[in-house]
Amino acid sequence: MELTEVLNVILISATPISELRGGIPVAYFRYDFEWYWAVLVAVVGNMLPIPFLLLLFDPVVKLVSKVAWIKRLVEWFFRYTRRRGGLVEKYGWVGLTVFVGIPLPITGAWTGSVLAYLMGIEYKRALLAIFLGVLIAAVIVTTFCVLGWDAYLFLKR
Repeated sequence: MELTEVLNVILISATPISELRGGIPVAYFRYDFEWYWAVLVAVVGNMLPIPFLLLLFDPVVKLVSKVAWIKRLVEWFFRYTRRRGGLVEKYGWVGLTVFVGIPLPITGAWTGSVLAYLMGIEYKRALLAIFLGVLIAAVIVTTFCVLGWDAYLFLKR
């Protein structure tokens, strides 16, 4: 396990869309990390931007909303995200945990951060809910990898 490999997994896991759903398979299949190292590095990478996202959404949204076309884009994105957030709207931070924990596209920690902001979930509860959801997703993705079910077989090449 080289430093560049660890940094790659952290970077993949920290980016929206791939998050740890991409980081764990890359670590496990491409870099041959043991499953527990793959999980640890990917969870750290996935959670790295979340505290900043939760803290900075409000000031950033207020700042960029001063530009008309960006304001329309932000409003569209929030409408789109809110439609996906019925579970969070109904069950609060517990729903947020489940939402983030389901390892499907557009259900990760980044989208969970946006939903927490939109639903007005307190920072500490949101951070805990997202962290628990990330752990649930890590267990699911790791289980699939260890059992050999791999949607990322091209990484073995």
